[in-house]
Amino acid sequence: MRPEDLPRFRQSPTDPAFVQDPNPTYARMRALGPAVFWEDYGHAVFTRHAQVSALLRDRRFGREVTHLASREALGWDPIPDRLAPFHAVEAHSLLEREPPAHTRLRRLVNRAFTSRAIAGLAPRIEAEARRLVDAMPAGPDAPFDLVPAFAEPLPMAVIAHMLGAPEAEGPRMLAWSHDMVGMYQAGRTREDEDRAAAAAAAFADWMRALIARRRAAPGGALIDALIAAEDDAANGGGRLSEDELVSTCILLLNAGHEATAHALGNAVHLALTGRLDPAVFANPASDAAAETAADETLRFDAPLHMFTRFALGEPAGGDATVGEGAEAVTFRLGETIGLLLGSANRDAEAFPDPDRLDPARANAARHVSFGAGIHFCVGAPLARMELRIGLRVLFAQRPGLCLAAPATYRDAYHFHGLEALRVTG
Repeated sequence: MRPEDLPRFRQSPTDPAFVQDPNPTYARMRALGPAVFWEDYGHAVFTRHAQVSALLRDRRFGREVTHLASREALGWDPIPDRLAPFHAVEAHSLLEREPPAHTRLRRLVNRAFTSRAIAGLAPRIEAEARRLVDAMPAGPDAPFDLVPAFAEPLPMAVIAHMLGAPEAEGPRMLAWSHDMVGMYQAGRTREDEDRAAAAAAAFADWMRALIARRRAAPGGALIDALIAAEDDAANGGGRLSEDELVSTCILLLNAGHEATAHALGNAVHLALTGRLDPAVFANPASDAAAETAADETLRFDAPLHMFTRFALGEPAGGDATVGEGAEAVTFRLGETIGLLLGSANRDAEAFPDPDRLDPARANAARHVSFGAGIHFCVGAPLARMELRIGLRVLFAQRPGLCLAAPATYRDAYHFHGLEALRVTG
């Protein structure tokens, strides 16, 4: 069958009830089958863990398709001139490329994200978390928003330090990042698009200036390794192009904090609403238990709810058929599929009693919140460590933390993070 022959489902991704809790909707979707045609998006989405996990790894689907066919051949409109700055950054992004370009870029980035390098960041994460907690208002009569006070600046400071970007520029980088990811949210407006393009242009100019300074006076940060990186086999012996450097550094800064900030806020919210005992993070010697609990929060309240892929076909350029028999769905080159990470993480076939948060869940790490396959999140070990250490420091220094007002999620599907988390203590 074709995607439009799947069970059809209508649900506005900007509906307030859905934004605050999409899980009842996901349950209805899963009940219809492993895939449905989401009319509001105009393409098929896969809802169950087995299919989502498999398709994240399926090389017949990818993030890039214009290496196989032009936009005109695919029936896509040209990119408007006003959005050219945004797409100029995206065109060279590791997240948006497919092999062989992706393979080369990923190999270079992986050199910095070694287990040893990540483990070496633990003291930095702890020190930054303590600094942020010390700066928070204290007492029952001093409510404040934990998102800008802790959840956002912690991962930004860490990834900026790792990359070699000035940490004092964190607020500007955060603002650019927020505006850029607005391009991916449901129901984006012309204003959202214009902000994203302007942010991409400003961020790229700023990054080019930083690269120039680091070329003149290199250090030992990730940006210096990328500037110096050579790949004789895949890149003709030349360095990364400056466009690739700019896009890669912007991606690492954006991806290195955006989802982790949501994950931190969501995890704190779970603790303050009584669904997670913060004591599980209290003992720094019990990293395994704390990491399992962190993975369970990522499963239960994922920071990103949908990845999309284009059908690339098999062989490349042909059709791609998913499933067997009467449930088989055939996708043509360039057609979009949605992989509902949030739904897959609540699939009872993969996670028994999925609507219960179990910090000791044996298979919590099977969640798909980091993706899978060649686009698996390169910073997943860093994100886990930031959750583990950040939550330990926060609850150790502020054991009396409590909600000062009900928390609400941002209207920014397919991201799923808090608009605000007003607390006292």
